[in-house]
Amino acid sequence: MRLHSLTITAFGPYAGTETVDFAALSGAGLFLINGPTGAGKTSVLDAVCFALYGRVPSVRNDAKDLRSQHAPPDRAPEVVLDVTIRGRRFKVTRSPKWERPKRRGQGTTEEKAKVLLQEWRGGAWETWSTRFDEAGQFVTDLLGMSAEQFCQVVLLPQGDFAAFLRAGAEERRAVLEKLFATEVFAQVETWLAERRRESGRAADELRLAAESVADRAAEAAGAVRPELTP
Repeated sequence: MRLHSLTITAFGPYAGTETVDFAALSGAGLFLINGPTGAGKTSVLDAVCFALYGRVPSVRNDAKDLRSQHAPPDRAPEVVLDVTIRGRRFKVTRSPKWERPKRRGQGTTEEKAKVLLQEWRGGAWETWSTRFDEAGQFVTDLLGMSAEQFCQVVLLPQGDFAAFLRAGAEERRAVLEKLFATEVFAQVETWLAERRRESGRAADELRLAAESVADRAAEAAGAVRPELTP
């Protein structure tokens, strides 16, 4: 997966519209998201996760709280992610549900959550889906991991990294296997263990057959069967 750009509007601590040009940042191969506590570093990662899956990690996964409390009442929250996954370029536009002022009269009315999944084809953005279930399943299948796995394997911001370190050995093993694609080594280990068991069974069968032949030979000769060394 390669991020190209992220545009955030009225999302988390960002009251206005902010754009992160990942294409420029990743030119050197690595980049650092740095800033003081409360600067919005985690919210950038939240926005990426929200764009892909329609949710954010762990305890922050409350769509009602995703809209910036500092934004003007009529400003719609929105996240736009431009990303390449498995050689295909997509643009995902998502908005959480939110309460906007009524156009007539007092009070507010609820705006439903929205999603627009587009793919770059033939020099233009082509709409792929506007359905939550369809877009979510497509991203899950394309990335090969659920939202929970994505948060564990790809996103380990702040407290989530500490939670990973405190996790049980089996849980950490599953995450690291996914992260470093070590499943093939586990498969080789399983294969070797099975070959060892099969070789052990074959050796036992040969030993029993040899003992049977030795017993019959000793009986025919009227002698005591010699002990067979393993």
